[in-house]
This record gives sequence, structure tokens and C-alpha cells, in this order.
Amino acid sequence: MIYTLKNAKIYANKKIEKKDILIVDGKITKIDLDINEGKIIDCKNKLIAPAFIDPHVHSREPGYEYKETIATVTKAAAKGGYTKVFLMPNLNPVPSNLRDLNLILNIIKKDALIDCYQLASITKNQTGKGELSDIEFMAPYVVGFSDDGKGIVDSKMMYEAMLKAKKYKKAIIAHAEDETLLYGGVIHKGKYSEEKNLPGILSASETVQVARDLVLAELTKVHYHLCHVSAKETLDLVKYYKDRDVNVTVEATPHHIMLNEDDLKDNGVYKVNPPLRSKEDQKAIVEAIKNGLIDMIATDHAPHSEEEKSKGLLNSSFGMVGIEISFSLLYTYLVKQNKVSLEKLLDMMSINISKAFEIENNEIIIGNMANLVIIDLDKEFIIDKNKFVSKGKNTPFNGYKCFGQIIMTISKGEIIYELQ
Repeated sequence: MIYTLKNAKIYANKKIEKKDILIVDGKITKIDLDINEGKIIDCKNKLIAPAFIDPHVHSREPGYEYKETIATVTKAAAKGGYTKVFLMPNLNPVPSNLRDLNLILNIIKKDALIDCYQLASITKNQTGKGELSDIEFMAPYVVGFSDDGKGIVDSKMMYEAMLKAKKYKKAIIAHAEDETLLYGGVIHKGKYSEEKNLPGILSASETVQVARDLVLAELTKVHYHLCHVSAKETLDLVKYYKDRDVNVTVEATPHHIMLNEDDLKDNGVYKVNPPLRSKEDQKAIVEAIKNGLIDMIATDHAPHSEEEKSKGLLNSSFGMVGIEISFSLLYTYLVKQNKVSLEKLLDMMSINISKAFEIENNEIIIGNMANLVIIDLDKEFIIDKNKFVSKGKNTPFNGYKCFGQIIMTISKGEIIYELQ
């Protein structure tokens, strides 16, 4: 198949300029002005960027298909402009051995619309303690190891996991949480928790474990990736260790960037782990994006049933969805408010992730597979959770006004999503 994407502005080589893109048999073969080969797709007044990569997604299959499946989550990702996602191991069975990992990989091969990079667990059955997973046997088939949803309790276990991950050139992808400091918390321990007499989660529960992990990461020289950073004190630690050339990367989520405890209501859609923290924490996260301390955007897309999210802050499940709306939210509330450049946002949603994890990139260069997202930056729309492709509707952003509509997503030259 041969076609030309015409009249767009493209983001390539760190700059945005008007060019056409010729795609032949799935690959980018020419980038120039006035190309007129094959089928013509007019992209006037649109931006073409490298398709997005999400390093933190919950597929829920196998084990929890009523929340989400590989098929539905990859369709939702395509609608959001993504052609690659990392899938977390909170599944049943947990991929802590090669047999159970292969079960998941076979579902991905059968049902996935886009490229899926499955993670395996650090500990057997993702308990955060006990026994390490079969890291050496699973390493060739995964991008990294994570016990996302649980912190690794035992320091010796984390140290030994890092040694193995380093040996096999894989990342430790950490949900940093000292469970001894949780106190049954359901939201951030701060103003709102005190006013409503709700059990709070200390910021220190994150920061204490990150401190330990960064000491061990420096010792083992592993690639240590910090999931969903939420606390300003954590960022201070990250800066210290990045300045020491420790191989640490950090992700932030749209909800931690855009919301804080002042936005809380007694509604389960606001309950997430780590929780929405103080306004000062939120400001520190935005500042860390500006100065490059935070490397990438991850949605932590975590679908739940309506029933599971209908029990208020105290009893609802933790988690939010967001893979279909992440770019539009951040373009509207960061870029258009002059907090972050468009180029930086695009890098944080694609190029930075492929570099950090050494996976195939989506850059717009001749010879690459055409993994592209076409965006109408001027198109205004209202987020409507009832139009989500994901089974999960649990978002606090329902009704938000946004710009930056995803018009088309192209994976390996194939159009896998087009706005109707």
C-alpha cells in the first residue's frame, strides 16, 4: 500500500515544520514538500507526531476481563494516539513464571491491535515478599519487572531483584510504597483527610521506599524506573541521584499533574494510588516536567467496574482510566496555558520512553515504520466517558473541555483509528 500524508505540520528532528510523508508498505520512505504518490490523505491544519507510547497500563486480562481486556485496552489506546503500551502484571495468574507469562503473550498475539510490552512480576504472585519470580527465564520476553500495586517490602529481595534485572539488561519498574506507613489510608494525609476524618496515606510512604531503592540502584547500576511520582520530597531525592548519574527514570500521570487534594470529592473516581496530594506536590511535579527531572508521561490506565468505583473514597477501588484522553488533557491544561512546550509534551509521550527502555522508537524518520498520530490541535470537544472504548469509565475528567482531538492513529502503516 502506498499513500501520502499531505499538507500537515510534522514533528520530526525536534522541530515542527510543514512536510508531506510518503508511506510505502508500512514504512516512511520520503519526507519532503509536495509529494503526490499513491493515495492522498489531506492533513491540512493537522499535526503529525510520533505515535504515543504508554509505559504504564492495566489490561486486566487474564483474570479480570469484566474490567478490561487486551482487545478493549488496545482499541482504547489507539483512540488515544498510542501504538505501544507496557502492560502491568496485576493479573490472574500473575506472570511470575514462563508458563503464566506465555499465557498472556498468547492472548496479546491473538487480540492486540497495537504493540504490547508485557511486564513480569518481581516477586512470586506479586506479593512484594517471599520469593523472587523466575526473572532469568522471563527476561528475554519482557521489557522489565514490576510489582505495581505493591511495594517490595524486603530490602534484600529488592537488591537481589535489581542484580538479576541488571544481569539480563532489564528495568525494575517500581511502585514505591512502604506499606508500614499506609495506616489503611484511602487518600493523601492532608487537609481533606483531616476535614473528612478519612484515613490518610503519608507522602513518606512513597519517599522512604524511593530513598532505599535509589541507594540500591546506585549500587547495582540497574535501570530503576519510578512509577507515578506523587510527592515533592520524592523529586528532591530523584534530583540528587540523577546528579550522581544513577540510571533512574521517572513517570508522572495526567491526574497527578492536573489535580490535587483540593479537587477531591467523596466520589470513587477521585480515589487513586498514589493519591492526589497537596497543591505544593502538584506544583513540584509540573516544575519537574519543565526542568526535565520527570522523563515521561504514563497514564496508569486502571479500569474498574462501575460498582467498584461507586462506594465513595473510603470503600471504592483505587484507580483511574485515561489512555483515550491523556494528550488532549495535557495539551489543553499544560501547553495552551504556556506551562510546557508542545515539543516537550510530544517527547515525553513517545521519544523519551523508547530511549529510556531501548525499544523501537516511533520517530518520523525515513526507514522507520509509520507509527504516527494525527492531531487537530484546534478542535474543541467535551470529554464524555460514555464514549470511551475502554470498559472502564472511572475518570474524574468527565465533562472537561479540551483541545487537541486525535484524528487518526497509524500503526506500522495501517490506519487503526480514525475519528468518525
